[in-house]
Amino acid sequence: MEEDRTPDLRIANATLSQLSYHPVGRRAFYRTGKGCGYHRRMQIAPPFGYKEVVPFLKTQKVRLLAPGQVPEFAQAANAIPVSHTEFQPVARHYPIVFTSAEGKGNPAAVAVLGLTAGENLFFSAGAWAGGSYVPAYARRYPFCMARLNVNKVEQKDRLICVEKSALDEGGEAMFDDKGEASAKWKDLERLLSEYEKDLERSREMCSILADYGLLEPFTMQATLKDKGDKMQMTGMQRVAEKNLENLNAAQLKNLMRKGILARIYMHLLSLENFARLLERKAGRAAAA
Repeated sequence: MEEDRTPDLRIANATLSQLSYHPVGRRAFYRTGKGCGYHRRMQIAPPFGYKEVVPFLKTQKVRLLAPGQVPEFAQAANAIPVSHTEFQPVARHYPIVFTSAEGKGNPAAVAVLGLTAGENLFFSAGAWAGGSYVPAYARRYPFCMARLNVNKVEQKDRLICVEKSALDEGGEAMFDDKGEASAKWKDLERLLSEYEKDLERSREMCSILADYGLLEPFTMQATLKDKGDKMQMTGMQRVAEKNLENLNAAQLKNLMRKGILARIYMHLLSLENFARLLERKAGRAAAA
């Protein structure tokens, strides 16, 4: 029997439903360093790639990523979420596609990093490929943000969380003894805050694309040079450019006003990067 060589992007589905996650459970005191607040005891479903996240406290020390380092999950992910502002830098290096959990619900935008499950063609020898953009989803690690619900009402503020295994007395303090934030923490907090807002814009964009009927499923098929292995990637969606012609003036104006039309064309141009992925995979096969 011939070996099934048909990979798909369903590995990326874990990145979708868990981009936003909600603490649940009983109430408990939560200390922030200076005084304390009255919050719920939080059982937070970790987002894709994280193992166990807990609320970040000012008194905690954290093992941060070293310069150029990426978290373990990103080293072996064939797709990773991208936000609204990231489309431009991502499109230079990776194909941007849309995919939804089990093919249901609104899709999300992801950068394709590899052609098979567990494969990141931009990571090797312990480092991300030089000159290639590293998506913010990986750069924010070990921190992330959770949405808070009080009495079933979503709160405006987000809760900063951290990967529990990254908490280490030998790590770096983000605040001094007086509770003042370090310069490094200010940069991290800015990244977390801006990224969360940008994800909201990305969700809105994907919702509009689906609502306007602009997305269509597609399959990427190719044959690797030399070895002749056939590849087929499924589970992806793209913008059907011909469907833009069916939009009315108000819809087109909305796409332009929200910066979505520009991102549609960035996405379509980025699909040419599937050829770069094939070249990378062929290069690895030749070096093996």
